[in-house]
Amino acid sequence: MTMSPTLTTSRLILRPMEMGDWDSYRGFMASDRARYMGGPFTPAVTWGMFCADHAQWSLLGCGALMIVHRDSGECLGQVGINHGPLFPERELGWLVYPKAEGHGFAFEAATALRAWAQETRKFETLVSYIDPANLRSIRLAEHLGAILDPQAARPDPGELVYRHFGPATEFAVGVR
Repeated sequence: MTMSPTLTTSRLILRPMEMGDWDSYRGFMASDRARYMGGPFTPAVTWGMFCADHAQWSLLGCGALMIVHRDSGECLGQVGINHGPLFPERELGWLVYPKAEGHGFAFEAATALRAWAQETRKFETLVSYIDPANLRSIRLAEHLGAILDPQAARPDPGELVYRHFGPATEFAVGVR
């Protein structure tokens, strides 16, 4: 069993999920912005996703962390490594709340979690499953250095799969 880490970068804290994160998470998942993830979702479905994001740490040694601004303490979104029966491979995924977009937070958080996964868990590769209409996530995956892998298995045949290789070194990462 792997306990969820707390990671730090120059601007962010990536921390385990807390019940206080529920309202913002639920709001995001109920919004049109969740359409790239198969939503919008009902509160019942969202609750299952929230619990799964948390439970994966004890069950699979990976899961979700909340993205928190170090200075303000504001929760900006989530980054995670998803796995289990719904995911053919370990997936590096992210979501940022609307007010946090355009500041590089998703890039910084994804880079830090990917580095942790490669250095601590020794995951040689991760993938990101992305809806082809989600141009922002496609650009982010490419900015992270991920490469489109049309041969990869995917949970949804319409999704794109971007494969992440090698160490992520842009941001220094601290683990608490």
